[in-house]
Amino acid sequence: QVQLVESGGGLVQPGGSLRLSCTASAGIFSITIMGWYRQAPGKERELVAAITRGGTTNYSDSVKGRFTLSRDNAKNTAYLQMNNLKPEDTAVYYCNAASVHPMTEMRYNNWGQGTQVTVSS
Repeated sequence: QVQLVESGGGLVQPGGSLRLSCTASAGIFSITIMGWYRQAPGKERELVAAITRGGTTNYSDSVKGRFTLSRDNAKNTAYLQMNNLKPEDTAVYYCNAASVHPMTEMRYNNWGQGTQVTVSS
């Protein structure tokens, strides 16, 4: 089992910054892609950003140029730096990590519990 622990959400004014962290307790599993999704009230969950083990990133158009995703493979931790936040960024942010069992090579999709980000004056 892989457990994801998120931190860093909160309330911030428009134009402000927050940094989200997600640490995977992976045990024997290998963590491949890590990412962040978000879900605003009444909307579907959407991809914010994802990063491969090699550091290749993918961002949604709505956050390009404002958010930066990085990871520390040794710590199985991903960091989402969010700058110039806007009210429309308000949502519950969920960490996601893809894992692979080293013996069976079965793949799993893992989710964190979510952390609230509110952008408001």
